[in-house]
Amino acid sequence: MKQITADNSRISACGLYCGACRKFLSGKCPGCKDNEKASWCKIRQCCKSRGYHTCAECECDVRECKTYSNFISKVFALIFNSDRPACIRFIKEHGEMAYAEEMAKRKSQTIKRI
Repeated sequence: MKQITADNSRISACGLYCGACRKFLSGKCPGCKDNEKASWCKIRQCCKSRGYHTCAECECDVRECKTYSNFISKVFALIFNSDRPACIRFIKEHGEMAYAEEMAKRKSQTIKRI
């Protein structure tokens, strides 16, 4: 199994940190960015079409974005107990590398909901 390391290329478009995901670490998934099977993800499609690495690059507030706050993303938020808007805010405020470092330090895919 791979080690959890800070790598900003492992941040998904929505702000999840694939670098701490069990499937990624076990080699079963290449991560959201490199996973061709993730073409269903509307957030990923939106970022790719705009040339963004993550939603943090967009001027829209993710909480008001219909693409970001769609049904599937809300289900993911429940499954992962994730506050993904907080992830995007962290990236906007501190940068991608700082976020990757924080998630690696926490050994977490996401900032948890309180």
